[in-house]
Amino acid sequence: MFVRTATASTTAAALLGAGAGALLLPADRPEAPDQVSAQRANPVVVAHRGASGYAPENTLAAVDAADALGIDWVENDVHRSRDGVLVVLHDTDLKRTTDVEEVFPDRAPWAVKDFTAAELAKLDAGSWFGEQFTGARIPTLTQFLHRLERNRQKLLLEIKSPATYPGIERDIIRTLGRSGWLDRSHVRDRLVIQSFGADSVKKVHELRPDITTGFLGTPAVADLPSYAAFTDQINPSYATIGADYVAAVQRLKGPHGKRLRVNTWTVNKAADAVKARDYGVDGIITNFPDVVRDATS
Repeated sequence: MFVRTATASTTAAALLGAGAGALLLPADRPEAPDQVSAQRANPVVVAHRGASGYAPENTLAAVDAADALGIDWVENDVHRSRDGVLVVLHDTDLKRTTDVEEVFPDRAPWAVKDFTAAELAKLDAGSWFGEQFTGARIPTLTQFLHRLERNRQKLLLEIKSPATYPGIERDIIRTLGRSGWLDRSHVRDRLVIQSFGADSVKKVHELRPDITTGFLGTPAVADLPSYAAFTDQINPSYATIGADYVAAVQRLKGPHGKRLRVNTWTVNKAADAVKARDYGVDGIITNFPDVVRDATS
């Protein structure tokens, strides 16, 4: 079992406070530079799978870690169980972040889609990250939404492997509605749905044209107008962009008549965050949201 070691970080520890004392801070936490330029507006900081540098990704603990650091936006990943329940985790299989091989040794290859929600709820999704997180569970999307609502946070929801789960877009929208996330204030200010699957993004836009959508990837500049017909954001890997590409995206308007936005991922180092900001990105998705916030503010 992999357990992360930790050292103290004065800034993060102060933000986390006594109520989050169980959180350990990794020894390799990137440090912010002493000086940063202020040429552009600060990008929105999005906690990738929650504050996943400080707590096991896509768990409620990671949501709370982001909240303790003062981060409003949380990104997550959504799959569907064998019996149709939407659950929050990144990989299509359960091996990396749970004890599934111990609990269900005869169920290889341990794909999420092959397990019921009740079976998934038995798995430990925290101890791989650190002993203090032992017993953390894979949350359902409903549980995740309730925690975000309690914290007054916002959600960048990624539909994972949509081809594996036909109709998942409709299921997600149904769950969002039942949890109170499709009223005007949530849709306007607190919700974005994204995917690497263009057809999945199109489907969300078709079902609920009012929802803000994002396409994950770096389409060719010549192809950007076709994406602008159904998505409000182009969200590329940091390694694939520069200032010219960001500007090309932002010259276009999306389906809601507003300029396309760019949220780049996954930026964990302060120096890279400053570069991304100076490229003109609108948002930065990161495992270490405090590092990025401090570097770009």
